[in-house]
Amino acid sequence: MTTPLTAPPAAPGLPAHRDGNVLRWLTAYTASMIGDNVYYIALSWAAVQAGSPSQAGVVMAVSAVPRALLMLGGGVIADRFGPRKVVIASDAVRCAAVLAVAGLLFLTSLGLWPLAALALVFGTVDAVFMPAVGALPARVTSRGQLARVQGMRGLGIRFASVVGGPLGGLGVAVGGAAAAFGLAGLLIAVSIPLLVSVRMRELPADDRAAAQGGTAWRDLVGGLRYIRGHRVLAPLMVAIALGDLGFVGPLNVGLVLLADERGWGASGMGWVLSGFGVGAGAAALLLTVRGRLPHAGHVAAWAIFAGSVAIGSLAYVPAVLAAVGVALLIGLLAGLSGAMCGALLQTHAEPAYLGRVTAVSGLVSLGFAPLSMPLSAAAIGAWGTGPVFVASAAVCGLGGVVALCVRDLRRAELPA
Repeated sequence: MTTPLTAPPAAPGLPAHRDGNVLRWLTAYTASMIGDNVYYIALSWAAVQAGSPSQAGVVMAVSAVPRALLMLGGGVIADRFGPRKVVIASDAVRCAAVLAVAGLLFLTSLGLWPLAALALVFGTVDAVFMPAVGALPARVTSRGQLARVQGMRGLGIRFASVVGGPLGGLGVAVGGAAAAFGLAGLLIAVSIPLLVSVRMRELPADDRAAAQGGTAWRDLVGGLRYIRGHRVLAPLMVAIALGDLGFVGPLNVGLVLLADERGWGASGMGWVLSGFGVGAGAAALLLTVRGRLPHAGHVAAWAIFAGSVAIGSLAYVPAVLAAVGVALLIGLLAGLSGAMCGALLQTHAEPAYLGRVTAVSGLVSLGFAPLSMPLSAAAIGAWGTGPVFVASAAVCGLGGVVALCVRDLRRAELPA
């Protein structure tokens, strides 16, 4: 029998990593993320087989458009209908869409249009799914455990990225894109019964009214006004935006061009990316074990600033081994700043606004920051890797400066 929404989470005060309710949520989230990684492998493989590399690139990019355009509306939906219902519905739609394409591929060969349609569906659903996922932890555990849950979520993301790639490749090797799509659908399906079993906190009456205060447009405007008037959230959004703008370009397209310029090759670039992943995973593990770091605002600010210095120095490292060490430091600092910023968002936003707060944070990270990738590539072609990495580092460092200069953010703390 399904536990009602109003049931309180079990064992209040129990650490999140020992709370079965939190662990069920984390297992569901991780299974869904592994399915996402397998899906992207399957989609890229199927698109390359059905068209040219440039056409495949367009198919892969299709999902970004609805995700960016609809993200703010997705935050309103998450707050109005409750994050668990939205996440379950989102996973059900994604699962059905992926399994439908898998079935079609088993029966016949598909062109690019069905794959583009699948990518469009995924991007549209992601615009609702991502804000709802950000709003869930506050309904699953106590406020004092939200920082630890943020670290656990980071570990889940790292685990999914490590496991999902090989699983997707194995699926393609065994049965082609159809088998990989089928595997992705089954992994996403695993999350649904787990999410149904998760007990949720009910919002107080005042918070429910804030979540459903009128029309969807009024809710959206109200959420934006809430963020703009908040002494911690408003500058934190600016710091996140600047940090991601300076981080995404160099660590994506810039790293590819740097590896080619230095003669590191694909294997060398892979080692550098592995160093980054290990560092980010270590930061998530630290927050999971500690549960809380004091002086959270200071830590986030200095981690952003120090990470920007490491980004700028990466372009001047000649050897692969040294670059791996710098990338590990970047991953550690970026993972720490990202986890602290996420924990501050979780703990300083009212639960009724968390969907909209997460939507704005996701929009600046996934909507605006990727714009730096083509700009970085063009700038590197004109001026070289060194100046562009330094300029990107300066933009990233501004995020740390903002966090240090705004008193309420600088002094922000996580709950004990």
